[in-house]
Amino acid sequence: MGNNCAERIISVDYPYLSSYGSVYDTFYSIHAILFPMPTPQTLDDVRTALYAFKGIAIAKTANPVMGHGNPHAKIVFVGEAPGEQEDQQGIPFVGRAGTYLNELLATIGLKREDAYITNIVKFRPPDNRDPTEEEKAACLPFLEQELSIIEPQVIVPLGRHALSFFLPHVSIGDVHGIPQIINHRTIVPMYHPAAAMYNPKLRPVLADDFKKLGAFLKERA
Repeated sequence: MGNNCAERIISVDYPYLSSYGSVYDTFYSIHAILFPMPTPQTLDDVRTALYAFKGIAIAKTANPVMGHGNPHAKIVFVGEAPGEQEDQQGIPFVGRAGTYLNELLATIGLKREDAYITNIVKFRPPDNRDPTEEEKAACLPFLEQELSIIEPQVIVPLGRHALSFFLPHVSIGDVHGIPQIINHRTIVPMYHPAAAMYNPKLRPVLADDFKKLGAFLKERA
């Protein structure tokens, strides 16, 4: 068997939220009870609900950062959380990691406007620390709503925090670049561009994974 990522597809079938276990289930249930939202019909509906949400501490100190891009995109990239530039501009991936992501997209013939880019957490954690389990659980409904409305063909979790939404208890090092079929959605995990910026050894790995992703998308065009 060769190295083409299309040759290695792992199929998993379980509900996203129940896969998290009791911690995520508890926070998600509390969120749904305390902050009920009508079923959104459009991304604007999700944005309205997100801008009104104050259910966690960082939602009261940081600006909401909604996903951005093509509402009819065939591919969605899911990052970790907004950074300083994203908090200021209200758009995900506009800092250095975003510039690098744009370069990676260009290598497979895509532009930002061809994709939809979002984060698992919608508010910037203080000092860019890792998001907590509570923060991830509180923001999950917004991400799930985005994905349900867009219905992309491929979802690319960038980094371990985004991956945990789709494949909890799985290491990004074990599954990066390998398509996973989860609840009939194709998930292709990748290292976060920021990780490759801080660790130069990951740059060729990420570039190769994007090359495989481009080939995978062409096969399914």
